Amino acid sequence: MRITEIFHSIQGESSYAGRPCVFVRLTWCNLRCTWCDSEYTFTGGTEMSIDSVLEKVRGYNCPLVEITGGEPLVQKNECRDLVKKLCDEGFEVLIETSGSLDISILDDRAIRILDIKCPGSGEEARNRWENLSSLRPRDEIKFVILDRQDFDYAIGVIDRFGLDRREPAVLFSPVWGAIDLANLAQWILESGLPARMQLQLHKYIWGPDTRGV
Repeated sequence: MRITEIFHSIQGESSYAGRPCVFVRLTWCNLRCTWCDSEYTFTGGTEMSIDSVLEKVRGYNCPLVEITGGEPLVQKNECRDLVKKLCDEGFEVLIETSGSLDISILDDRAIRILDIKCPGSGEEARNRWENLSSLRPRDEIKFVILDRQDFDYAIGVIDRFGLDRREPAVLFSPVWGAIDLANLAQWILESGLPARMQLQLHKYIWGPDTRGV
């Protein structure tokens, strides 16, 4: 499988934010979001066997592992097999996915963090709505918010699919440097939704352009 980087850091997003985590970042992505902060994953990377990836992950002695990208499900079979083996070894596994590809292939023991694309991403049309029916109770749903139009779009999706009834609550993630955080917080408060506003902790700790942390 093609790997961009493997590193040990603090989880910066989702309801797992703040926990030590090993990140396995796969190469390639099928989308080109306007606000993407990981374009370096689109090409390059290093070919590694799944066994080699597992060996490196074990070396960090950390129970939480996130598979991310790029879009990890572009490497469908390899990603599926890696997730299964990590779960078999007792790791708590998170999968960060854009939601444009079929998530039903993934081991049910893993936790999917599904990104629903808003208009500001430029990839709204690529949302695979069938994925919502494949979500398990512990899976999470994220909306990356660029502006008020994105927020209103997210509210419409939440209403349409009853996502406000899910636990854990949906995640609202501001595009770094593009939206006033106080405004987003106020919109969430005014909506009355049981939502979680998430900030990218790793960017506040190490800066927005630092890789491998």
